[in-house]
Amino acid sequence: MHDEERPVGPAREGLRNGMMMTSGPLSGWIVLWSFVAFIAAAAGQMSLIIWLPRLLPVFDEVGYLLAFVVIVYWLALAVAFAWWTGRQIHERVERPMMRIGEAAGRVAQGDFSVYLAPDHLEGGRDWNSTDQMFADFNTMVEELGGIETMKNDFVSNVSHEIRNPLAVIRNYAALLRNPDMDESRRTECVRTIIAASDRLNALVTNILKLSRLESQTIVSQAVDMDVARQLAEEIITLDDLFTQKDIDLECDLEDRALIHADPDITALIWSNILGNALKYTESGGHVRVRQWSDGGMVLVEIADDGCGMTEGEVARMFDKFYQGDTSHAAQGSGLGMAMVRRAVDLSRGFIDVRSAKGQGTTVTVRLPAARS
Repeated sequence: MHDEERPVGPAREGLRNGMMMTSGPLSGWIVLWSFVAFIAAAAGQMSLIIWLPRLLPVFDEVGYLLAFVVIVYWLALAVAFAWWTGRQIHERVERPMMRIGEAAGRVAQGDFSVYLAPDHLEGGRDWNSTDQMFADFNTMVEELGGIETMKNDFVSNVSHEIRNPLAVIRNYAALLRNPDMDESRRTECVRTIIAASDRLNALVTNILKLSRLESQTIVSQAVDMDVARQLAEEIITLDDLFTQKDIDLECDLEDRALIHADPDITALIWSNILGNALKYTESGGHVRVRQWSDGGMVLVEIADDGCGMTEGEVARMFDKFYQGDTSHAAQGSGLGMAMVRRAVDLSRGFIDVRSAKGQGTTVTVRLPAARS
């Protein structure tokens, strides 16, 4: 979430490699051939200077003229080759570097529409290191533009999500200033303010959790843990809520299933998935939790017969602040499944979601079993 840190993955590495390829072998060959040409020209002129006194008595005026022509020839050849070498360096090294420099300046000013067109068709016989460098630069700019868009969307969404509960708190607090308000209405206002405060607190907490998860690259607190036991504890914690909503909760867990992971991170997975099953399953519905081991993997399947999702909603369910069913929007921040995806990635696992509108949702998480 730091503005100055903008990872761009392989694009920056590709750009650096492209620049090395262009300024390395290509420039090396140009300089080498220029050196050989000048040495040859110098050798020819020196040989004429050495042998010219011996030739003059023989050739007289013809000898002078011939020597002059040969010297002019070598000088013209050296000048022509030097001009050609300079032009090649300009066309193949300096001009591409100038184009990249100008494009980089525009990117630094926030223009991510920059595109450097390669001179040749990609994959063709003429495709060279300069073309590859341009392609890598374009990839880098595209990634940077995506990061900038995500950052702007994130800030916009956070502002919107924070503004709503704050507006509720402000409006109901203003109502409480009315001295003629009856006690029941006053109690309702206080309850609404507390609910909005809880929602705001949950939003800030989830933002901090997601930020912590996204900043992690390795799990430093990983231990051998019993995921079956952790699931059972989470189910017991939520059992009263399922009972209050009259949802039938069915469990099928192994006696013991060890994985190597951070318990705090995996707890986020189960609490969010089970919370969604509780949220989107209507009264009288069913939720089934299964856990089993298969081929070195521990699998957890949480299925409900709730409202379900369309294919488009499934494709976006891991996006930050996305809430497919707006009728339940007040019950969450839209960050839960984004945290689940990141938590599963950090645990070296996989997550699969199958859903159909009006038929429910099944979420399957696969985590590597601990080494025995």
